[in-house]
Amino acid sequence: MTDTERQHHLDLRETVDATAAAAGATAALPPDNPLHAGGETRSQWRDVWRQFRSHKGAMVALVLFILTILFVLVGPYIWTIDPTYVDIRARNSGFSAAHPLGTDQLGRDMLARLMAGGRVSIAVGLTAMIIAISLGSLIGVTSGYFRRLDAPLMRMTELFLALPLLPLLLLMVTLFREPLSQSFGPAMGTFILIVSAIGATSWMQAARIVRGDVLGLKEREFILAAKSIGTPAHRMILRHVLPNVLSPIMVAATLGIATAIITESALSFLGLGFPPDFPTWGRLLYDAVDQMIQYPSRVILPGLFISLTVLCVNYIGDGLRDAMDPRIRGR
Repeated sequence: MTDTERQHHLDLRETVDATAAAAGATAALPPDNPLHAGGETRSQWRDVWRQFRSHKGAMVALVLFILTILFVLVGPYIWTIDPTYVDIRARNSGFSAAHPLGTDQLGRDMLARLMAGGRVSIAVGLTAMIIAISLGSLIGVTSGYFRRLDAPLMRMTELFLALPLLPLLLLMVTLFREPLSQSFGPAMGTFILIVSAIGATSWMQAARIVRGDVLGLKEREFILAAKSIGTPAHRMILRHVLPNVLSPIMVAATLGIATAIITESALSFLGLGFPPDFPTWGRLLYDAVDQMIQYPSRVILPGLFISLTVLCVNYIGDGLRDAMDPRIRGR
């Protein structure tokens, strides 16, 4: 082998070794998009869903809650009897093909009334929850992040916590029912009044939970680093604080739905909820009190739906709490 061929061979080996070394270094570097590492798309919400699925009670509750939603939303399109239709000839009838769950003292179909009542009760729970969580999160974040506003906002929260809520709700319903009914109609006026009253008296727990998390969060290194580069307060809250307190907000939201459904049922049971021709699960309980001994199913059925819905929502909240906690999700 001549000197030229030997030199060419050495150059070729050096090129191959350099290429292999570069390939090894490239493989050792982190991927450009860590969400696609290992050929599998990963995200925070996928991890949350994976952890949520491992909670058997929460999954069973989610299935039952979805079935309940389908029952009250899709059911009226299948069972088309008007829940307010009065048939005196069929009053107090038992279970039959014409009326699978019987009729009440006025001959109104109980299955149709359970579906209509479920729509109203769940709508009240969701709307009141949105009001309470929005107000509680706003006050909690503001109180926890801005030191000057912490004391007055927390004193106001403690004042609301000290108020007897049920008498306050009864007073609000008594004072504002007639004006709202005249302005928006009996049904819509009562709906606005009840969801506003429940939302305005249910935000305190969410505010205290969010405030506690924000107080611990604003001393973390990434918050201090963002402050050091001059990030505005509103941008800090929207991009760094709120995403990191989403877990307690979601848990408080699920508990708020259950609380709102129970509160609306209590008001309707006391006769201060929706009008008699506008069924809710609580109103069905109120109407069945006088016949509960002769016809116990009229009390058992709406009570069972209320209990099942509240229990499912609580289990879903428990599963969300575990799934959205990064310390548990990383196990």
